Amino acid sequence: MGETDHRAEVREFLSSRRARITPEQAGLPAYGNNRRVQGLRREEVAMLAGVSVDYYVRMERGNLAGASESVLDALVGALQLDEAERDHLFTLARTAGSGSRTRRRRAPNSVRPAVQQVLDAISDAPAWVRNGRHDIVAMNRLARALYAPVLANPRLPANTARFVYLDPAAQDFFVDWERIAKDSASYLRLEAGRNPHDPDLVALVGELSTQSELFRQRWASHDVRLHRSGQKRLRHPVVGQLDLNFESMDLPSEPGLVLNVYTAAAGTPAADGLALLASWAATQEAAEITGQPSP
Repeated sequence: MGETDHRAEVREFLSSRRARITPEQAGLPAYGNNRRVQGLRREEVAMLAGVSVDYYVRMERGNLAGASESVLDALVGALQLDEAERDHLFTLARTAGSGSRTRRRRAPNSVRPAVQQVLDAISDAPAWVRNGRHDIVAMNRLARALYAPVLANPRLPANTARFVYLDPAAQDFFVDWERIAKDSASYLRLEAGRNPHDPDLVALVGELSTQSELFRQRWASHDVRLHRSGQKRLRHPVVGQLDLNFESMDLPSEPGLVLNVYTAAAGTPAADGLALLASWAATQEAAEITGQPSP
């Protein structure tokens, strides 16, 4: 995969969103079953968005340069985009306005010592920091114990998307592996819109596309998704299944980095499992320090 073709990205994103909406869903008459296109026609999207057909066709061909916020919002409504899709559309428009050759820095792959101190101060919850490529750049002790299967591969930096798609252990570790795989591709697609010229991201997408048919299918869907909060069900090899809540928070002082924290409600089996995991992690760490074999 070469650098992201911006016009192709816009074209395929808009056409895929248009194809999924039926006239009935848009409140339009269907006029029988003789439609030759899947979903809405371009002229129907133009009408719903209140723009000329020529203007919409130009946008769907990849030219978002100069599109106003009001036009983009009208397009969001016409195509019934959710928050993540709206974010992606506006990002694509900003990229078009700044020039296709605009470069951005690589996603950061380390944290300041103060950030690591914050992670280490969180002693009863797994906490870790990732970048937009989903490289793991810093962890506390409990996160290292929780993500032991992910970290088993010596390749650095550890990357959760690579683990999900290329490591057979992922299907045992993630109880809801199919959903996790779908979401993982969607997160990367959103990041590709924000940072299309990150060479490490381009390389990662190329690697996954070459080695995973499932990733190719997910990537071709052009689905995008925000990663903010939810639940993760993990099957840990030492403590068994853990049903955890997670929160993802941007770090304003570290642009491009996100803090993830996993928690469990008090008195639940997951909370007991995390306590057991913490004890196991402390035992492992002590054994490494003393050079003695762990029990």
